[in-house]
Amino acid sequence: MSKIFGYGEDALTLWALKQHASSILKEFQDKTPISDCLIFYRPSFGRHSKANSSVFGEFDAILVSKESIYLIESKWDNLAEFSNSELLLREEQTIRHRIFSWYLTHWSKNYLNNWQTFINEHQNDFKFGNKTIAPADSLLARNLELILSRLQENCRSCPSEDNIKNVLLFFYNAEKSKPPTRTDNTFKLIPIEYNRETKGNFVMLS
Repeated sequence: MSKIFGYGEDALTLWALKQHASSILKEFQDKTPISDCLIFYRPSFGRHSKANSSVFGEFDAILVSKESIYLIESKWDNLAEFSNSELLLREEQTIRHRIFSWYLTHWSKNYLNNWQTFINEHQNDFKFGNKTIAPADSLLARNLELILSRLQENCRSCPSEDNIKNVLLFFYNAEKSKPPTRTDNTFKLIPIEYNRETKGNFVMLS
């Protein structure tokens, strides 16, 4: 098999999911075996989170254990906005987590293949500024329905809000930088050192 190398945040995220998913679970005392976990890599809910629309962007990953659902954002130390003490996420990133958590706690398999009923029963509870629920028969609604159903199948504790975890993975080169110590208070910051696994910021993926 050919060797595959990747560069940047996306490649580091995939590498971390392949090599360090168990370490992420340990940060939350989650004892689920990796073989029982489900991972969505860069699941998209519309590429650009726009006002007055239903799209809300894409996560870097979603990791689903038997105990919890981990909504993951990734950053690395090649960021202009990075300081050694604090790294705050942009508003469109934090609202993405709030919106998806809302879907997780309001949607159930009773609405499978009946998204319009879900809209009718819950649209008054969807309060995220000018955002709207995904329209029936839209690509966004179909993507949400598939992912929500798979997440709820795999996580026996879903859809409790206590079992939805917001995670910020921060990749850093220990020879050049230190990870931040603070981020948004609803996120768990998990630093991952990458310099031992890279050559010129390229990481081997397979």
